[in-house]
Amino acid sequence: MKLKDLISNCPETFLDVEISGVTDDSRKVAKSNLFVCVKGPVADGHNYAQKAIESGAAVVITERDLKLENQIIVEDTHKALAEVCGNWFGNPQNKLRVIGVTGTNGKTSVSYMLKKIFEHSGYKTGLLGTVQNMIGDEVYPSKNTTPGVFELYSLFAKMVDAGCEYAVMEVSSHALDQRRVEGVHFAAAIFTNLTQDHLDYHGNMENYFEAKKLLFSHSDLAVINFDDEYGKRIIDNSSCRTATYSAVSNESTYTAKCINYRPDGVDYEMVGFGLIGRIKLKTAGKFSVYNSLAAAVCAKELGMPLNEVTDALNSLEGVKGRAEVVPCDRDFTIIIDYAHTPDGLHNILNTFKECPKNRLVVLFGCGGDRDRTKRPKMGTVAARLSDYVIVTSDNPRTEEPKAIIDDILEGMKDIPTPKKVIENRIEAINFAIANAKTGDIIILAGKGHETYQIIGTETIHLDEREIIADALTKC
Repeated sequence: MKLKDLISNCPETFLDVEISGVTDDSRKVAKSNLFVCVKGPVADGHNYAQKAIESGAAVVITERDLKLENQIIVEDTHKALAEVCGNWFGNPQNKLRVIGVTGTNGKTSVSYMLKKIFEHSGYKTGLLGTVQNMIGDEVYPSKNTTPGVFELYSLFAKMVDAGCEYAVMEVSSHALDQRRVEGVHFAAAIFTNLTQDHLDYHGNMENYFEAKKLLFSHSDLAVINFDDEYGKRIIDNSSCRTATYSAVSNESTYTAKCINYRPDGVDYEMVGFGLIGRIKLKTAGKFSVYNSLAAAVCAKELGMPLNEVTDALNSLEGVKGRAEVVPCDRDFTIIIDYAHTPDGLHNILNTFKECPKNRLVVLFGCGGDRDRTKRPKMGTVAARLSDYVIVTSDNPRTEEPKAIIDDILEGMKDIPTPKKVIENRIEAINFAIANAKTGDIIILAGKGHETYQIIGTETIHLDEREIIADALTKC
């Protein structure tokens, strides 16, 4: 493809330069590639421009003069990369109705619910998210919540080729801050909530919020959690059409009424102006009400018939790693959940706290090389809401696991809830199952859908479902 077809205002001297590929990773540069210098959180592509030339790059796009003969200087290379990748794949994003879901918790569940609703209504749908990427029923691996720019447009193109009409994607604060979705216009954007997470990257909650807010400047419709204070700030500043949802307020566009919590799910009525939709979910907890409301309101506001929306949600099975009940054929219950923030842990424990049980047991750790301030907060939540706590490792990465555990224990020191520290996560799960009592509810929090653990710089296989199955054979 010629360079003039990839970037607007292409200099005359480069109009007919033939480009064989596009990348912002100097390690992947091949002959006649276009290399875009993007400054990321760790590395700045401008520092690798010369290496890209030596590896065969035909042209380099940069934000400053690098004294290279074959450079094009632009104001913003993030925008340039989005434009180039879009043009490279024929701008597939413009042939899809793209829905973005952002927030601290609930993105994955809301995305899966929306995919189910659209497909129930007869629309083939793609999904991009934390657990996996999907095109219809075909599954592609996911490395990040939101893919890099080139991969994003590649997946959009595959969706279009496969006949998809909708694309539902989780949009992380990192992706928004790094402008990975710069060239995408959203038919709708959903805000679920905002609680402490990723402060190692953003520095403070205000920066975190400002990153999330960026999504709504690229959308035709904003679907906002009316019960979240940050959500109300988005409503106040939104320039697009807005629909709100709530589980407590009649001031929202849609409200959940007559909520009935069950150990294995929740029922409620979705009430809007002149309509009532009856929803019966197979996943429990207040967070399930909010997640399903977000999906239902978005679909309804995009024109889906209410009866098809409720039928789809009522037939939906659970999402892997989200309040996932693991079959064990024993007189206790084991649940795997992705809760890895104070709010997420509070939500999952609060969901099962009032269920009939003997004890509520929680096993969790915190990630290394990430926000340290949430560790004692999670320890406090676990100790206050459960009957027994097992503190272990999550993904310690390059931190000393014991140091992470000590941070967690700091938040538990004045709370008398019984606890056990077992650094090795496999040993901790085996202990939890070997010591389970009749009627216990055991929650393994933090890993969710993940089937690996990062220790040091090594990623090892760790699927909690396999560990549970093995532990059950021993007791």
